[in-house]
Amino acid sequence: MIRSKADYDFYVKADKLACGKNYRKPKLIGDDIWKFQRVLRKAEYYTNCKKSLISKLYLKYIEYRYHQMSIHLGFTIPLNVFGPGLCIAHRGTIIINKNVRVGENCRIHACTNIGSNRDETSAPQIGNNVYIGPGAKIFGNITIADDIAIGANSVVNKSFYEKGISIAGVPAKKINNKGSNGTLTANKELFHSNVSNLAVKVDPSQVTVLK
Repeated sequence: MIRSKADYDFYVKADKLACGKNYRKPKLIGDDIWKFQRVLRKAEYYTNCKKSLISKLYLKYIEYRYHQMSIHLGFTIPLNVFGPGLCIAHRGTIIINKNVRVGENCRIHACTNIGSNRDETSAPQIGNNVYIGPGAKIFGNITIADDIAIGANSVVNKSFYEKGISIAGVPAKKINNKGSNGTLTANKELFHSNVSNLAVKVDPSQVTVLK
């Protein structure tokens, strides 16, 4: 969770790397998702860290932009769900419960739904370096370990505690030991290559992906 300006700067840089952007600012045309993620992080920062009247008024403007961009892209993503290094692969329906927590360096595709059971309070807790394929449905009071790849159109309704595996199917089950390495390797390399630039921006306990 973003709790300081240093955290905010780190999250923005980490997301930029995960999205494979090697230029300073989003392009006028073609970077809608990156623009959305930047507004997401700004909304999180002002919600969590800024309490003055002026900041609260500015937050209303940010929330309006966030809402409009969410409608345009088809995203229902609450604040403070994703850790740093988020990569939303494509525009399209993504629906996430507010109680979901996802770790660092997640790549998520369109037509996914991560939700709770009927009690609306218990939602998936997802680790670091997780790949979520198109059309995946993940729900319930479950835990997904680090370095897991979730196959397209999978229905995940139970916990997977073994790290570094691939799961798929309806309901999902382990299919191999490849995990997310084949889908997130480039992102991990980018994170590691920027340790000196990023790690100083945030408490080391919050950046296990960089170790």
